[in-house]
Amino acid sequence: MSVSYSPVLWNRQKRLYDWIMGGLMVLYLGVFVYFQLTQYANITPETLIIRATGSLSFLMLHVILCIGPLARFSPLFVPLLYNRRHLGVTTFLIGAVHGIFNLVQFHGSGDVNPLNSLFASNTHYTEYIRFPFQVLGFLALVILFLMAATSHDFWLKNLSPRTWKALHMMVYVAYGLLVFHVLLGAIELDRDGIFWMGSGILLVISMQTAGAVVEIVREQKRKRSHPTSEGYVEVCPVEKIPENRARIVQVGGEDIALFRYEGKVSAVNNACRHQNGPIGEGKIIQGCITCPWHGYQYYPQNGQSPPPFTEKLTTYDVKIADGVVFVHPQPYPEGTERPAAII
Repeated sequence: MSVSYSPVLWNRQKRLYDWIMGGLMVLYLGVFVYFQLTQYANITPETLIIRATGSLSFLMLHVILCIGPLARFSPLFVPLLYNRRHLGVTTFLIGAVHGIFNLVQFHGSGDVNPLNSLFASNTHYTEYIRFPFQVLGFLALVILFLMAATSHDFWLKNLSPRTWKALHMMVYVAYGLLVFHVLLGAIELDRDGIFWMGSGILLVISMQTAGAVVEIVREQKRKRSHPTSEGYVEVCPVEKIPENRARIVQVGGEDIALFRYEGKVSAVNNACRHQNGPIGEGKIIQGCITCPWHGYQYYPQNGQSPPPFTEKLTTYDVKIADGVVFVHPQPYPEGTERPAAII
């Protein structure tokens, strides 16, 4: 969270993340090149680069799609979620190298513009086996470019969170295009890749399905609450809320984060105003609720960001009786100060 936009804000965690990511990429490329040279002694440098970058970028896209479900399974994977945009931009850059070398090698030697050649050299658009699979890869790369180019907070703020989120959900469209790009290419050129393709698809579908089931189960648990005569809803024992952290509950159809701090409990809406990040997975730092995604901060008693920031959260009334926390489902306007419940 900063007063002005900066191209990239690296902290210790992001530097460590990027170093590990870079190291794993170098390791993969090294192993891949070694086995390719062992199996294909006459392989050209251009072909080696195309295969290495293509397989690496596709593998990285699988990792991106699995990070969300993994973070639902265990908080150990949450740091990967916080820094997923770094991985996404890097995936596009590796994929761009793959695409450029493909254009140069297969469409750059004639008199026709390489992009024109890409769309016109194979016109079997109505056939499955001979479908121009390179076009699908190009379209997927365009989507990844749009996502990488708009990954900065500047675009999030100016496009609006809803539009930005819709744009970045197109990663699933890009994945589908790449699946058929690789599958059709494997049918034409290398049938051995079909097994690995099927394994990757099964992994992504299994992880996404399991993640959705976990979220549904958690939501059902949060819904098992009943209002009292005063309209308050019993949510949890106070000891279930860690000090300077939160417990997420669902009241009135809304996810609410209950924060415990300095012998008190306050309630705010669980969606960060920056990117709808899960406020309740953050913690209180120097008296402020700190979103775990990008560090946006809010005072727990009123949901207001400290000056000069202007973001505000919806607040709720809370009370404690016999060690049990109760929340009123009626929200107050964003930034409204409400008295904390004393433990």
